[in-house]
Amino acid sequence: MVTTRISVEPHIAEYIKGKFFDHKSGTVRFPPTLDIYILIYDLLQKRPNNCPLESGNLEFALPDRRDANMAGGKSPEQFNYLSARASKRLGDKMRLMMWAELHDLMDENKHLKGIRFKDSVFQFLCRYGIESITEDALLKNYQRWRDKLRRTTKRRYSRK
Repeated sequence: MVTTRISVEPHIAEYIKGKFFDHKSGTVRFPPTLDIYILIYDLLQKRPNNCPLESGNLEFALPDRRDANMAGGKSPEQFNYLSARASKRLGDKMRLMMWAELHDLMDENKHLKGIRFKDSVFQFLCRYGIESITEDALLKNYQRWRDKLRRTTKRRYSRK
């Protein structure tokens, strides 16, 4: 199993580790059915000669597809490099994944189960072991998202 590292925000790294950590292999391993698995596979490149090993706060296993040894396939032993641009794109995808799950959980808990937003955020933080971001920051993000998405501007009446 070949792994690589990327740098992401600390709370994103904690979320990904909490959600996808595989105790058997001792690293983060994405299921092959997820879009991020395919995205990682598509972004992998051959490591340039003068490029040092990656450093970052999130280590994960590289996709090992069955067609890797066939023509056009990518073997993780040869294609094990993610550029800075690819790392940023993966970080953005992981951030989006976290916020989408949090917003969905908060909506579902509030409207279907009657659970307060603050309790939903606490449940989310505990489920994934996230300690590097506060509850208030997650609540504020949800409020901004909700206001941006759901609020409609009041109709302006013109006086004649």
